[in-house]
Amino acid sequence: MKRRDFLALGGAVGANLVLPAKWAGAQTTGQTAGQTAAPSRDNILRVLSEGAANSFDTFSVGVNRNAMQITWNIYDRLVRFAYKDRGDGTAIYDYFDIQPELAESWEISQGGKAITFYLRRDAVFHDGNPVTAADVKWSLDRVVASPIGKAQFTTGSMTDPEQFVVIDDHTLRIDLPQPDRFALPNLALPYPIIVNSRLALEHATDGDPFAMEWLQANPAGGGPFQLARADMGERILFQRFADWKSGPLPGFEQVLWQTVPAAENRVAALLKGDADVAQDLAPKDVQDLLDNDTVKVVGVPTSTFQLVGMNSRMQPFDDVRVRQAVAWALPYDAMFQAALFGRGEPLFGGTPGAPETTRFPQPLGYSTDPDRARALLAEAGLADGFDTTFSYELSLATVAEPVALLLQESLGKIGIRVTIDKVPAGQLGTLLQEKKVPFFFEASISYLTDPDYFFRVFYSGETRWNFGSYQNPEFDALVEKTRFETDQATYDADVRTMIEMVKRDVPVIMLWNPSLDTGMQKTVENYSYSFHRQLDFRPLARG
Repeated sequence: MKRRDFLALGGAVGANLVLPAKWAGAQTTGQTAGQTAAPSRDNILRVLSEGAANSFDTFSVGVNRNAMQITWNIYDRLVRFAYKDRGDGTAIYDYFDIQPELAESWEISQGGKAITFYLRRDAVFHDGNPVTAADVKWSLDRVVASPIGKAQFTTGSMTDPEQFVVIDDHTLRIDLPQPDRFALPNLALPYPIIVNSRLALEHATDGDPFAMEWLQANPAGGGPFQLARADMGERILFQRFADWKSGPLPGFEQVLWQTVPAAENRVAALLKGDADVAQDLAPKDVQDLLDNDTVKVVGVPTSTFQLVGMNSRMQPFDDVRVRQAVAWALPYDAMFQAALFGRGEPLFGGTPGAPETTRFPQPLGYSTDPDRARALLAEAGLADGFDTTFSYELSLATVAEPVALLLQESLGKIGIRVTIDKVPAGQLGTLLQEKKVPFFFEASISYLTDPDYFFRVFYSGETRWNFGSYQNPEFDALVEKTRFETDQATYDADVRTMIEMVKRDVPVIMLWNPSLDTGMQKTVENYSYSFHRQLDFRPLARG
């Protein structure tokens, strides 16, 4: 189907969702047959988003973020994060509350060095095959066989297939070299999906023993939804899996997820009632929807953070006084309003010095004070300022451009002459990896919320994620020390010391956690935000 025909379908929906005849009761490879009778419009959730998934797998090379909206809903994991009520009819994931999913229970033994999982005995995959511990082991083996998956699992001390031990058909043990508080949370992330290994192995080869290539283009799950039809890049029809045993059955019988690149078309479809949910809303669209009484906007401050980075290995940003001067000069409130219309959680301002909490990211204690910035530049021998380039990637331009323009204006007032460099989409990451960019805007996310984990990823080492190229031997030693610290008081004290260091040394300037804003019909209930920022179809229902 051509894109224009696909979009035309959206305009014809109205009160009843219309699907092509070939989609009725459709199924894909490895799936059981769906319903032959079309469900009523009330039982169908129609979701519109800007981008499309490019894979049915979570950690294929080049997989995009939208792919997680598929895998999160068609696969199980051993465990999941609970949701906690926000008090406004919505919920947010609770990193510190891990609940059963495919594993109905687990126990930790050997002083924390073994976790034994007991699987649901009645769980089946979409093709009817029973789920066994052998499927779980194969799925976890597949994670550590992938460089992407292994990099994440390493943070939970899981690196070797020998660590995943089948006890019997419904029992699996994970052996750890040392107790690791990150092991269990890692199993609730998008990567360790439980795959129907018998189905996948039919498509494995000597060069691809884990059927990675086949799984990119085909589902093999047993989660709450199965795929009834997929036109990748355009639309995907999800069918509720009636035999799902890992939780309450989803509130919608079907979910139709369509790609509508133009923001104005998504908003128009929502306002007409042709769409139930509109994702990927720009701040200006959010303001328009907030003024409309016929729909609602759910906004949740995300795990994503946006920042201004300074390469502390390049002059003049190798001087802490220069970095501090920039931090005192930025027009934080103006940037927050211009870039996000205030939709998010500020990470600027706050109290200098000793932190009030061990949460991180947190405000670094800098506010707008040009006089203090000028004094610091003078101390650094740069009373006349200097020339530099500020870079941002075009894929982030909606937010980054107003930040860059306001930054350029404000720094100009203290003598820092800024040239703005707009980097083509997909190229900034390489430049950051090679440490070639002096000054820039960037965004990232931390799946695990422990502060020492955040510092290890974003303030230490040689990866691109150490955005400020921060090098501090004392800090690095504390990062390693806290990795397996079991005494909470000692851990908290070390974290507070690390926070004081990054406040003082400011290799990056945290700006804010932007809000994830989703427009929806007022009849759609139980929206629940998860850390990966994709829509969890399971709890949603029609009120």
